[in-house]
Amino acid sequence: MNKVGFFRSIQLKFIIIYILLLLVAIQVIGSFFTNELETELRDSFEDSVHDRVDLLSYNVEQAFNRERSEDDEGPTLQEEIQRIVSDVDTEDITSIQVINNQNRIIGSNDVFNQDEVGKKTTREIVQSALFLDQEQENTYVTQDTGNRVYVQAVPIFDNEGNSNGVIYLEASLEGVYDQIQNINEIFLQGSMLAIAVSAFIGILVARTITRPISEMQMQAQTMAKGDFTQKVNVYSKDEIGQLADTFNDLNSRLKHSYATIEEERRKLSSVLSNMSDGVISTDVTGAVILMNEAAGRLIGEDPEEIIGGFLLDVLPLEGKIVDITELQDSGSIIIDFSDDEQFFLVRANFSTVFDEEDEVTGFITVISDVTEQERIDQDRREFVSNVSHELRTPLTTMKSYMEALTDGAWEDKEIAPKFLRVTQNETERMIRMVNDLLQLSRMDTKSYGLEMEKTNFTNYFHEVIDRFDMNIPEHIALKREVPKAKFNVWMDKDKMTQVLDNVISNAIKYSPEGGVIRLKLENKKHFLLVSVQDEGMGIAYDKLEKIFERFYRADKARTRKLGGTGLGLAISKELVEAHYGKIWAKSKEGKGTTVLFTLPLMNEKRRDNK
Repeated sequence: MNKVGFFRSIQLKFIIIYILLLLVAIQVIGSFFTNELETELRDSFEDSVHDRVDLLSYNVEQAFNRERSEDDEGPTLQEEIQRIVSDVDTEDITSIQVINNQNRIIGSNDVFNQDEVGKKTTREIVQSALFLDQEQENTYVTQDTGNRVYVQAVPIFDNEGNSNGVIYLEASLEGVYDQIQNINEIFLQGSMLAIAVSAFIGILVARTITRPISEMQMQAQTMAKGDFTQKVNVYSKDEIGQLADTFNDLNSRLKHSYATIEEERRKLSSVLSNMSDGVISTDVTGAVILMNEAAGRLIGEDPEEIIGGFLLDVLPLEGKIVDITELQDSGSIIIDFSDDEQFFLVRANFSTVFDEEDEVTGFITVISDVTEQERIDQDRREFVSNVSHELRTPLTTMKSYMEALTDGAWEDKEIAPKFLRVTQNETERMIRMVNDLLQLSRMDTKSYGLEMEKTNFTNYFHEVIDRFDMNIPEHIALKREVPKAKFNVWMDKDKMTQVLDNVISNAIKYSPEGGVIRLKLENKKHFLLVSVQDEGMGIAYDKLEKIFERFYRADKARTRKLGGTGLGLAISKELVEAHYGKIWAKSKEGKGTTVLFTLPLMNEKRRDNK
């Protein structure tokens, strides 16, 4: 990772923010101070002007109200007004004119424009003061010099309150604004000095904040390389110091987690390397990300060359799986790798990997060599088909013989009843066997049809249990663990009833006196899980997977005594898988057996059986 330059660093950002905040504060204070200063100075200036105007107004009114005769040798009104105006202090007042009520200028302090005396004025402010008999004032900027000028027109009244004229004056405001300008320059110089000092302090403050962060950044880069031996220095007990403590704690935890993950990785690598079954891991798109040596030997490919390839290209699944998303519905598939020289079959079991939010993140494919097993199953299927046809004739003969005994040969009261009873029981058992064999044969050839329909499995499950509840032996109890929610399943009710009959009947057969059979229904989001648990003798671990094979009996003596054929669970397995489900068993010797199977829920992807 490249080192961050100063102009892109957080240290510069701290300094800029610090200075900007100071500038905003200075700007707000300066604006308020300048406005208040301008107002105060102008008010003071106008008050000074008003005081002098009041004195001038008094003297002018006295001059206007003084009586004069024609032979009076004293000064005329115009001469007296001119003398009064000339005596006014003109430090701030630049122009004073006295206008009579005829709009004629009778006095002016401007020695350069004495020719205006005696002329009429047309100034609007003067006209307003004469017309309204009220004091008028205004401020304007001269066009030639750009100076600000304060003007005022004050009416003059006689003793009876009638207007005799107006005093018009102009006063320059430049002195006021020059003072404001000088103060602003002093304020600006102070602000620049404050900004310089603040920038220096900001650098020092920013370094105290950014230095621990820089150290943590370098430590994070070191941790990214797998080195967890170093620690971050803690300089204070504030938030940055607490962050450094937390960072060090995180470093310790990551070191422990990394060691644990590495140990688990080695274990997993060892397990995968020594497995006889092949394992292929793919991401959600179906690209191969992991493949062990056993899988390479089974499919005849180098695992290193397969990494990155597409699973559907690695395994010949054409016609079985079209899209990678169908893997989560596929369960187990037999793949034919046979050629002209060798018969070779591989079973592929697919499972979906979900994250903590139940989103699909990939798929795990486990492949194993089932060539011999499939050959045995093929031979057994052929045997079942042959035996089914061979048994029909003797069964029919036995049934006819039983009818003959019933019609007349029952006179021997000791032998006939026993013979009839045994013959009838054996006949019925053999007929059940034949029917089971024929059903398995139809399943093997895919010649059976499923009448699929939408079914509320909760209600359906209760109906099946209710039927057993009415005829169950008194020494056995059925315990239901079924939620009240509605779970819709696409299934053949008759075929699923046969599955449940087989599973529940086996649980009843193997339950001891006082045993409890638990029938449970669970929603696993993508599928429905059905389980039937008994408290019987249990099944050994090495024999658990064989109970779904044809003719296999966990307890052969007891099964024959109870009339079992060894085909019920095999039929159940075929029917469950025909519904795109899975069936398996869990058991411990002496602690009972649990048979479980799944069915896809309607809101999940399903494929109709045509």
